[in-house]
Amino acid sequence: MNAKNAAALDKDLMSAGAFSLDQLMELCGLSICQAVYRLHPPSKGNKVLVACGPGNNGGDGLVATRHLFHHGYQPTVYYPKKTSHELYQRLSTQLKNLDIPFTDDFESSLKTTNYVVDAIFGFSFSGEVRDPFRSVIAALETTKTPILAVDAPSSWNIEDGPPSSGPGAKYNPEALISLSAAKPLVNYFEGRHFIGGRFLPPSVAKQYDLDIPDYQGDEQVVETAPTGRKATSEKVLKMAERQDL
Repeated sequence: MNAKNAAALDKDLMSAGAFSLDQLMELCGLSICQAVYRLHPPSKGNKVLVACGPGNNGGDGLVATRHLFHHGYQPTVYYPKKTSHELYQRLSTQLKNLDIPFTDDFESSLKTTNYVVDAIFGFSFSGEVRDPFRSVIAALETTKTPILAVDAPSSWNIEDGPPSSGPGAKYNPEALISLSAAKPLVNYFEGRHFIGGRFLPPSVAKQYDLDIPDYQGDEQVVETAPTGRKATSEKVLKMAERQDL
């Protein structure tokens, strides 16, 4: 699904699908929380640092933070470019009402957390990474703390994957959750991949030629087989090993 279709899908969900932006963010945020729980349950360390950008991707991160709190985590939010939009202000207030801390020092917070959610830039990102996010993405590139990226590893292009140079060129987090549907950048991704979209009407899925995954039980996410370059190389190696037996 290219950038044009991904944007059109969101519009169709809010028009023909009759979803509000609040509803979509709530569903996406819950999916993010469930993916974190699958990857890194609180028993493995319950401190989660959620990095939020100024757009809808950041809004999904704010909602996910609230769900993470209620699922037994101790989240901290890095949200340096707050917007005056009433929806985002409400989401921030909800977190403050739970005494969830906000930090201005991402790198220091990164040193004391067990897990990171990258909700900075989504599939619509283009151009160069600007401050204050240049140093944040550079830190994500080098940290050994596991990361779940939301819809796209921040700084990646929806079609072409990671940038050829600069912040994000070597950024390939542990996991990625694609919201609604996978984007072409997943072909460059080397980690664990989840789909979170258990709200797509069949008519909308058909319109965009999307296969609705087989969600199990009450799960809002489905893990898919890896498709990136590293995964493909590993498949080839395993096939060769089988042939040598």
